[in-house]
Amino acid sequence: MNYDLSEDQVAFQEAARKFAQSAMTPHAARWDAEHQFPTELFVEAGSMGFMSLYTPTEAGGSGLNRLDSTLVIEELAAGCTSTAAFISIHNMALNMLARYGTDKVKSHWCEPLATGHKLASYCLTEPGAGSDAASLTTRAIRDGDDYLVSGSKCFISGAGATDLLITMVRTGEPGPKGISCIAIPADAEGVRFGKQEEKLGWNSQPTCTISFDSVRVPASHLLAEEGLGFKLAMEGLDGGRINIAACSVGAARACMELSLQYVKDRRQFGRAIADFQNTQFKLADMATQLVASRQMIRLAAARLDGDAPDRTSYCAMAKRFATDACFSVCDDAIQLHGGYGYTREYPIERFFRDARVHRILEGTNEVMRLVIARRLLAEQAAQLLD
Repeated sequence: MNYDLSEDQVAFQEAARKFAQSAMTPHAARWDAEHQFPTELFVEAGSMGFMSLYTPTEAGGSGLNRLDSTLVIEELAAGCTSTAAFISIHNMALNMLARYGTDKVKSHWCEPLATGHKLASYCLTEPGAGSDAASLTTRAIRDGDDYLVSGSKCFISGAGATDLLITMVRTGEPGPKGISCIAIPADAEGVRFGKQEEKLGWNSQPTCTISFDSVRVPASHLLAEEGLGFKLAMEGLDGGRINIAACSVGAARACMELSLQYVKDRRQFGRAIADFQNTQFKLADMATQLVASRQMIRLAAARLDGDAPDRTSYCAMAKRFATDACFSVCDDAIQLHGGYGYTREYPIERFFRDARVHRILEGTNEVMRLVIARRLLAEQAAQLLD
C-alpha cells in the first residue's frame, strides 16, 4: 500500500495551500469578528475549481475524486476553518444537483454554482428532526406541474445569503421512504429567513431558520425520483462527513504549526518551553492525533471512491475520530500558549471555536457511533474488521 501522494495530488494540495495563505489567512480574523460572509472569495475559489471539487466535469465541475478533494479542503481549513466548511457544504449541495437534477435545472444552475457566482445550501435539519432525519415533516404536495412546499428547516449554513436550497421534503409515507429532494430557489415567493443565529464559532458564514409557506416549485426541480430523498441525503452526508473531518485536520494542523513556533520562542525559567519534557510529550501526542486523523480520512475517502459496501461506516469512523481528536489538538494548542492562547492576539482560539461544531454537524458523533455499531452487528461485520 502506497501512502505517498501522486504528482497531481501534490499539485492540488500546493495550489490550495497558496490560495488559503494569500486569500483566506490574512482576512479570517476580520471575517470572524465582523460576522462577514466573504462572497467575493467564493468567486475567486470558483476560478480555482474549489467550489465544484467533485462535481462531474460535464456539469462544469472539477471532477476530482473524494480523496483528492479532502486534500484541498484540509488546506483551505488551515486558512479559515469556518469558510472552508461552507465551501464543503456548497460542494455537497452542488454535487447532488449535478448528479440527480433534470437537464433543465442543471443547465440553469450548475455553471454559476460551480464558479461561485451563485451559492447553495443543504437543507435537512428541522426543529423536531435533527439526528432523527427520517422523521422530518416539511411537506411537498403535488399541484399540477408544481409542488407546494410548507414547513421549516433550522441551522442551515449560508441561509439568507445563498441562492439555491437543496431541500429534503416529505412527499409520501412516514419514514425514510417518503422523503424526496427538491431544489428550491431562495428567492421563491413564500421562502422566509429567520434571524441569524449567534454562534460560538463559524462566524464567517450565516446560519438561520428557513420557513416555507406554500412555496410553489416546478416539478422539474425534483432531484432523482420521489421517495429517494433520504438516500440522496445520506449519500451526500458520507462525503460531507469526510469533508468536515478534513476541516478539523486543517484547523488542528494550523494550531500545531503555530504551537511549534511558539514553544521555540517562549521562554520560562531561563529556557525555551520546547525544552521541557512535558511540552515535548504534548507535541508528540498532538502530532500522533493529527496524523491518525488524516490517515483515517484518506482511508474512508478511498472506500467512498471505490463504492465499497462498507463506505458509510468508514466515513462515520473517520468523522467521529478526526473531529474529536483534532478538537483535542486545538485545545492542547491553547494550553501550550497559556493565557495568550485564550486571547484573540493569536488565532488558536478561533480555530478552537470553529472546530467545536464539527462534532455535532453532519450527524453528531454519538450518531456516528450508532452507524458504526449497526454495521458491526450486521452480517458483514467480518468485512468491516478486515
